[in-house]
Amino acid sequence: MPDDLRAHAATFGLTPQEFDAVVHKVGRQPNALEAAMFGALWSEHCGYKNSKPLLRKLPTAGPQVIQGPGENAGVVDIGEGWAVAFKMESHNHPSAVEPVQGAATGVGGILRDIFAMGARPFATLNALRFGELGEERNRYLLSGVVHGIAMYGNAIGVPTVGGEVEVNPCFAENPLVNVMALGLLRHDALQKGTVGLPGNRLFYVGSKTGRDGLGGAVFASADLSGSSSSDRPAVQVGDPFMEKLLLEACLEAYAAGLVAGVQDMGAAGLTSSVGEMAHRAGFGVDFHVDKVPTREDGMTPLEILLSESQERMVVSAAPGREAELLALLARWELDAVEVATVAEHGRFKVFERGELKADIPVAALNEPPEYVREGVEDPRVSAARGRDLGDLPDVADPGAALLALLASPTVASKRPIYRQFDHQVMTNTVVVPGAADAAVLRVKGTDLGVAATVDCNSRYVYLDPELGAAHAVAEAARNLSCVGALPLAVTDNLNFGNPTNPGVYYQLERAVAGLARACLALDTPVTGGNVSLYNEYAAPEGRRAIHPTPTVGMVGVLRDVSRRATSGLKRRGDVVVLVGRTAGTLGASEYLYRLHGLEAGAPPPLDLVEEAKVQAVVRGLIADGLCDTAHDTSQGGLAVALAEMALAGSPAVLGLRVDLGAGASAAELLFGEAGARVVLALEEAAVAEALARCAAVGIPGKMIGTVDGRTFEVRAAGKTLTLGSEALRTAHEGTFGVALGVQSG
Repeated sequence: MPDDLRAHAATFGLTPQEFDAVVHKVGRQPNALEAAMFGALWSEHCGYKNSKPLLRKLPTAGPQVIQGPGENAGVVDIGEGWAVAFKMESHNHPSAVEPVQGAATGVGGILRDIFAMGARPFATLNALRFGELGEERNRYLLSGVVHGIAMYGNAIGVPTVGGEVEVNPCFAENPLVNVMALGLLRHDALQKGTVGLPGNRLFYVGSKTGRDGLGGAVFASADLSGSSSSDRPAVQVGDPFMEKLLLEACLEAYAAGLVAGVQDMGAAGLTSSVGEMAHRAGFGVDFHVDKVPTREDGMTPLEILLSESQERMVVSAAPGREAELLALLARWELDAVEVATVAEHGRFKVFERGELKADIPVAALNEPPEYVREGVEDPRVSAARGRDLGDLPDVADPGAALLALLASPTVASKRPIYRQFDHQVMTNTVVVPGAADAAVLRVKGTDLGVAATVDCNSRYVYLDPELGAAHAVAEAARNLSCVGALPLAVTDNLNFGNPTNPGVYYQLERAVAGLARACLALDTPVTGGNVSLYNEYAAPEGRRAIHPTPTVGMVGVLRDVSRRATSGLKRRGDVVVLVGRTAGTLGASEYLYRLHGLEAGAPPPLDLVEEAKVQAVVRGLIADGLCDTAHDTSQGGLAVALAEMALAGSPAVLGLRVDLGAGASAAELLFGEAGARVVLALEEAAVAEALARCAAVGIPGKMIGTVDGRTFEVRAAGKTLTLGSEALRTAHEGTFGVALGVQSG
């Protein structure tokens, strides 16, 4: 490569202006290795240069927060000396070009973030999005992603306990694969990603380094194109059995007091892990690249430093205990070699056989430029949101409409997906996928339970980014409340298009504002997460961006895990009670999209004060033993929620009779969507108390029907919807069985 590298800045993932900034910070023109290191850490995936100014507006503190943003994962207190580490990350672009390994290594990477905090991973959840399943390629991506998640999670022995799947044409060619992981730890077991003090020795631990994953951070920070299949070398290859050894060895080393700091080698590999650890400590490192174990001959320093091979950690040994650490790692048959020493000089110095190959300031490497852009809403979106839906005909055949919605991929049963995952390994899972609005896990030896969920309605965010993002937080909290858990904190995964596009930047800016507003109102601070931008595809007809998708992962705590609720009907004679308002809105609804082919109208309004009251009443009823059946209403409205409650229950109590009254069209009552709304099934003796609690805080609450065990009947605005159990089940359970080519039972 020519001596003058500025003309080749893009090769390293830098703009010419960024290359000039590197020259200024370093005090000279960088060599190719140094430019590549800057390009990786200044990428959007590592440096958050377009998003960090916005992310600072999110609330991050609270008495429940032990560790907020800036470390490998957030950590929250759940009581009795226990804490939960949790985080969500994406593997979108890798999954688009190699779905099996893309998804598998997404699971592996997020698990390493969790045990880098000193926590034992004990659950994962997935938030997945694909194009319409009628297209063969989308079915191929779905099948590959599901297989990759199952392959890695099942092998390493961490249960997959929940998730969501959304389907929309905008995700064709650019699927979203967001993985959330949770780990359990005692407060005093917390680890940090730091090199420690000068003189500390850094050890490379885990798999040998190969050429897989090269350029992964830069690849994840660029638009996909028709040539992206050639980027397969940027996709890593996972080995869950090696990760299991690494996990157990690290946890044992922490417990023995042998570790001063630890970091997962994720995006940008050794460059980011060593650089970030040094930056947090405020020191430098002397790094010897020739000592790194490699599995391929002739690897250059650039390849070694930027490889994203999986199952690798950097460990700073506790001073004086290096030999003990090496002996422990040897017992686990792990490659473990000293590769660097912590120094006071504040620089990242790279040596190869004693020759200096790179010498750059640690601070400069870890402080990329930040961009504040001007966002402008796309006029096509504002026109769609403002579309008059007043002439929309009322639903002619409510039964047929309900069956169509139950078969919609976003609503349909995900049983053919989650039956491929081991959700009971570790024996902590007390509420399994499909049984409730959130997963619930026990904390053995205590009465505590941990609940978790992932949520986002991308259509809401597309039509109104701020309101839609606030809805994502509210629904996540509502799902936790519906199992009886107090929502604690959020990890987010912000999936958007190219931020240099004013319309995309507008979406990102307003969505962050919506997240901040809802998190403040519901007391769920953000402890960390991930930003995945450039989710666009260069199609022949022009650029195609995904719907903005700020996925919200949320954790909550149950003080008594035996006092919990699930969504399935349980007893004949129970009274069906609606907490919240009856009529929903059809704007931005699944009904409008699936039945009328429209993505239009405004999402439902959201009163966060009312939302908090509804959730508090529901949690209180569950905690007091008055309610064991609760389900929120989301896509598809009340009719879908009621059908899901029937389908999730015992076949002996499948039926219910409900009357939603009048005051709106049948479509709005049956299929309109709204926040702050939960359906309960209560024993008759508990109904008066439930309604009194609603009245006491000024929220609507009323009896709307009974569980009769014979038929599924819902009346609304003079129309009656009556369906048999077989029709409901066939519609609900067939979609993903067909898409994956498996039986749905």
